[in-house]
Amino acid sequence: MSEKRLRVLVAGCGNMGSSHAAAYHQMEAFEICGLVSRGGSNAALNGQLGTDYPLYADFNEALAAVQPDAVCIATYQDTHEAYAISALEAGAHVFIEKPLADSVAGAVRVVEAAKKQGKKLVVGYILRHHPSWKKFIELASGLGRPLVMRMNLNQQSSGHAWQVHKKFLSHMSPIVDCGVHYIDVMCQMVRSKPVQVTAIGARLSEAVPEDNYNYGQLQIRFEDGSVGWYEAGWGPMISETAFFVKDVIGPKGSVSIVAKRAGGTGASSDIDAHTKTESILLHHADVDASDQFTKADEWIDMQDEPDHQELCNRQQRYFYNAIVNDEDLTDHMNDAVNSLRIAFACDASVKTGQVVKL
Repeated sequence: MSEKRLRVLVAGCGNMGSSHAAAYHQMEAFEICGLVSRGGSNAALNGQLGTDYPLYADFNEALAAVQPDAVCIATYQDTHEAYAISALEAGAHVFIEKPLADSVAGAVRVVEAAKKQGKKLVVGYILRHHPSWKKFIELASGLGRPLVMRMNLNQQSSGHAWQVHKKFLSHMSPIVDCGVHYIDVMCQMVRSKPVQVTAIGARLSEAVPEDNYNYGQLQIRFEDGSVGWYEAGWGPMISETAFFVKDVIGPKGSVSIVAKRAGGTGASSDIDAHTKTESILLHHADVDASDQFTKADEWIDMQDEPDHQELCNRQQRYFYNAIVNDEDLTDHMNDAVNSLRIAFACDASVKTGQVVKL
């Protein structure tokens, strides 16, 4: 293969980090030059991949030692800003898992650093690389205005998954950490300015920090009259009834993701099920003089959709192409900051009980 190989340092070797490392491992375009983790997950990942990539416990030491072309950041949210800026200032391109930072100001600083250093910054919005979600957004965009967007992803977690969620909750709420994905989707559907948000939340466990909550629901009002809500909850108490809702209504009809596997019992903790669509139902609102429907509902079968690992592979191909083709990522970066700004406004609404105008 004639591709220029890029040496990549992977920081964070948990669920997403290991998936991105697996993508780099099988791609000729990349060469892993180090795995960074504070615990033993990097050694476990070496075992999983059947490799002996260099292991590091300290990110900055690894960055100085290997001097990579690119860095993948899949660590906890509180490290994202510092790691990204350090990598960019060291001359590396950065792929970073969402959220871009643990504050809006931090996200802006990361984007400014990427622009100043002339390096590519790609944020891990996995749904942007899913052909079924692209189709979902396309169909929703054709339903007229205003739109009503209804989405959730609740996760009943126990064991290791709950332990990971508790670590997440020490830094961020579910409606920020997961909400940015679906806020980004809503913004793509309406392409209208969000004007205000409201949100509610509840702390359902003593294991959750007193200043945070593990269940939340947000509502966004857009300038064109569109509205959207998103719900997210984590923990062993979370119900799996109707935990997976992806539904959009407009004057011309509605479009819904209908995922039998993703909606099955026990699926809310299955990371591979979180992006599943399986089929899309398009309903037409057209009626005749007797108010009878004139068009039958359409089922769009999505049997050949990519799994979670293939989606990570596609994200890394996008990252590589952005680097070697010097693609303009201005809109990509701005969208990442915008969705995070909306998510944090919703978080502020939970904590203050007030409507937040944007």
